[in-house]
Amino acid sequence: MTTDLVSIELRKAERSRIAEVDFNNLPFGKHFCDHMFVADFVDGQWQNLQVVPFSDFTFSPALSSLHYGQSIFEGMKAYKNEAGQVQLFRPLENWKRMNESARRMCMATIPEEVFMGGLEALMRIDADWVPNTPDSSLYIRPFLFGTDTYLGVAPSKTYRFCIFTCPVGAYYTKPPKLKVETEYIRSAPGGVGYAKCAGNYAGSMYPTLLAQQEGYDQLIWTDAIEHKYIEESGTMNIMFVINGKLVTPATSDSILKGVTRDSIVQVVRSWGIEVEERKVSIQEVIDGIQNGSLTEAFGAGTAVVVSPYSLIGYQGKDYMLPEVAQDDSLATRIYNYLSDLRTGKIEDTYGWMHKI
Repeated sequence: MTTDLVSIELRKAERSRIAEVDFNNLPFGKHFCDHMFVADFVDGQWQNLQVVPFSDFTFSPALSSLHYGQSIFEGMKAYKNEAGQVQLFRPLENWKRMNESARRMCMATIPEEVFMGGLEALMRIDADWVPNTPDSSLYIRPFLFGTDTYLGVAPSKTYRFCIFTCPVGAYYTKPPKLKVETEYIRSAPGGVGYAKCAGNYAGSMYPTLLAQQEGYDQLIWTDAIEHKYIEESGTMNIMFVINGKLVTPATSDSILKGVTRDSIVQVVRSWGIEVEERKVSIQEVIDGIQNGSLTEAFGAGTAVVVSPYSLIGYQGKDYMLPEVAQDDSLATRIYNYLSDLRTGKIEDTYGWMHKI
């Protein structure tokens, strides 16, 4: 790690807002911590690295990213172990993926020392904000956007990188109901589906709203060409247990390479359970529900960690997923293992936890 190679200015907030937060009742993404990290890319280099009080930005109406969409982000989490130490879960994977997104969107990449240096400085000053109540964590949002002021379709030459944080509780309070989307698409081959760019999420809102008006919570996205193969679920990767195997769509340029997804694949394989990363057709899933070979379906992502589903709607019909006793559920076993790993209750044999 090379975080000692950067100099970061620190300006502390005059008054902390932590006393205003009920840590036993944490809605997702509503309470923001006292500070944020900010850095600017100007004249071909990163400069003005600062940890400052969380506050608004002021910018021109001609800001290029508002018009042409050069905006990317990451999602990650911090936890406290039983000794009260703050730990980050696989932060270097988020740094690597953010730079993959930046390259796809023609944006400045972020050196490891800037990303990790700013992240560590921010975690140290706001360590008290990391909750230790059950099913809670500190959500971390690094993001990058173009800051040139002009009207013209070309990559910005200047950028701002920021990290802010918020304490959060559980994302879903009950298993979501999903609708298979066969008209709209999230991404297509050759597109930007593997990048965490803002436009991917904006484009998903309208079809998601239509599904919610029908009584579903989220969508299962299918491929752009045939609407035959499953890609993602809402903003998560999706996984199934079929004939005792963990089955998940293989990542591609239209499917996000989830850090939680990768972690689950590694852990489950270490348990001796067979994992198949391949194309998964919606017909295979529906047939599996009907003949009993499919026993679980769940989403995997930073916000939820693991989220079991209750039903899948396809072509006007709802298919109830099997009710699995919690003690027998692979999703529960995965969730408990990752939770215990992140909070220091079990040994970190993978070297995934980064202590602050």
